Amino acid sequence: MSDKIKISEEELIVSLKSGDQASLGILYDNYSAALFGVIIRIVESQENAEDVLQEVFVKIWRNISSYDRSKGKLYTWLINIARNSAIDSLRVKDYKLKSQIRNIDDSVNRINKQYSFSIHPDHIGLKALVDKMKPEYKLLIDKLYFEGYTQEEAAEELNIPLGTVKTRIRSAISQLREIFMGEQALK
Repeated sequence: MSDKIKISEEELIVSLKSGDQASLGILYDNYSAALFGVIIRIVESQENAEDVLQEVFVKIWRNISSYDRSKGKLYTWLINIARNSAIDSLRVKDYKLKSQIRNIDDSVNRINKQYSFSIHPDHIGLKALVDKMKPEYKLLIDKLYFEGYTQEEAAEELNIPLGTVKTRIRSAISQLREIFMGEQALK
């Protein structure tokens, strides 16, 4: 067992509040194992727990003047600082992780926008090809592909059965393919 200097809690508090650095060593020797135990149960990493323990003793040193014996024992005050610091370290770690994920998502979205392109039907002459179709096919193609209707919505809008819409769309796509192939043959 190590040689711990034995002084009363009252003397230790007075010594710490007066700024005696040797008293911080005494505090560390007497309480670090207990504080470390609390911290490691929360952060679950030896390395992180050691970092948090160091931060805890810095906080204790800087804030010892705010310790009020009438509100509780020194040990309880120390444990609360250790517990809160460990929880804060997890929050910071979680925030950094979420921030990195958000940054990756932003980068992907930026790249996608930068290199994306959209096909406009007019650029490839699709509208001109559709204009050559039978009127009932042209009307369905316009509704479904250019206006964004679903087959159900088109059936309701045009007051025709859904089965008829599906059959006409299949026929329309076949006719569009034929018109397109005919146009390609002419080029």
